[in-house]
Amino acid sequence: MSEPTGDIGLIGLAVMGQNLILNMNDKGFTVIAFNRTTEKIDHFLANEAKGTKIQGAHTIEELVAKLKKPRKIILLVKAGDAVDEFIGKLVPLLEKGDIIIDGGNSHYPDSIRRTKELEAKGLLFVGSGVSGGEEGARYGPSLMPGGSTAAWPAIKEIFQKTAAQAYGEPCCDWVGETGSGHYVKMVHNGIEYGDMQLIAEAYDILKRGLGLKEAEIADIFTTWNKGVLDSFLIEITAEILKFNDDDGEPIVTKIEDRAQQKGTGKWTAIAALEAGMPVTLIGEAVFARCLSYIKEERTRASKVIAGPQKDIFRGDKKQFIDDLEQALYASKIMSYAQGFMLMRETADKLGWNLNYAGIARMWRGGCIIKSVFLKDITSAFDKKPDLESLLFDDFFNKALHKAQPGWRRLIAQAVLWGIPTPAFSTALAFFDGYRSEIVPANLIQAQRDYFGAHTFRVLAGKENATLKAGENIHVNWTGRGGNVSASSYSA
Repeated sequence: MSEPTGDIGLIGLAVMGQNLILNMNDKGFTVIAFNRTTEKIDHFLANEAKGTKIQGAHTIEELVAKLKKPRKIILLVKAGDAVDEFIGKLVPLLEKGDIIIDGGNSHYPDSIRRTKELEAKGLLFVGSGVSGGEEGARYGPSLMPGGSTAAWPAIKEIFQKTAAQAYGEPCCDWVGETGSGHYVKMVHNGIEYGDMQLIAEAYDILKRGLGLKEAEIADIFTTWNKGVLDSFLIEITAEILKFNDDDGEPIVTKIEDRAQQKGTGKWTAIAALEAGMPVTLIGEAVFARCLSYIKEERTRASKVIAGPQKDIFRGDKKQFIDDLEQALYASKIMSYAQGFMLMRETADKLGWNLNYAGIARMWRGGCIIKSVFLKDITSAFDKKPDLESLLFDDFFNKALHKAQPGWRRLIAQAVLWGIPTPAFSTALAFFDGYRSEIVPANLIQAQRDYFGAHTFRVLAGKENATLKAGENIHVNWTGRGGNVSASSYSA
């Protein structure tokens, strides 16, 4: 066989795979394409890839043989068993230092496992988040690679040239060890859930609260997209609201109000619970989709459960819309702040060395959550890489201080109208909880000790001979319970 010419191989010729191959070809790389159904390879080469340097392979053996060393192979197949199946077929054909890259939406524990298993065989594994949908894959996605650190020098040029470019920099950098790439993509998707829910709530308030038509709401979103809310999701929301059916009605009003989900938001919420981090906004966004799905039950409830009588809005409409803009901005900041707090906690527990400024850079272009204030998040972590929370950064602290009055007025009005705002409300509740030196958890801990002897610790400055500092204390609240505690204190 002739000398290998392939820079990288890709398995999986669904739309994402085809578009990523065409993108890499445009950037000057020779890609070898493989698909389980070989007819799809031939069709791709004869049509979309016609006239390019893209080559096909009809067997995995042929794919491997056409690649230059160290061989680099991207898997864009359904997450789960299919990934392990292809890895199993590739391993016997590869040599030490060759690289397998999983670009699907895999769950990060699988990437941790695969990294360890392949490194034990002398191979390298990369689990890479890929965001931006079909268009991103074709013209520049956000890429979030993590796994075997030794793989990065070999794939860096291909990944960074293929990725979207923002502010003169690639939306791709090395994330960290083992499953960190897919973990960061999971959190990205969780933030995406939160952003979408917040935008939906803003739409609901403008429509049901102010009684505006879709075209009017679209104009508001278009205006917002020129300011602090400038983002991909705000931009496409304006376009969606303007899009009418043949009869002149906005198509969005004809779509059933059930929001589906693929599970990455749920994974983020579960990861937050496991880490003990209050990622409340993403959790509420997931639950809001769950609530949307019980459509029949909601329909029955709407006929028998009365809410408040809705009055016509008699206030300053412009001020109200400005309040809504500030509430949306502040709530988005909360969502990103929670996401970065979750990544920090998990990185600490798993020993990952995550570059938070680098992660923010990756999200500035090519991905679904790209927004203008990601450059401010990048700046915050550039200034202080170990920043505990975005709320401690001067830029975001001032932005939240400015947004507070309108944020509170907006939620109060929505409550009076009976319009649900789970994402807006939980964002403000987190903000108020985070800035509170004292929260009522002392009463909860007292209750736990009362009924279960779970013990408590004494507040600093309140110690005495009986209530000693640093000890797990149980009190016989009733005089009947005894002094044996059920368990030690845990945070």
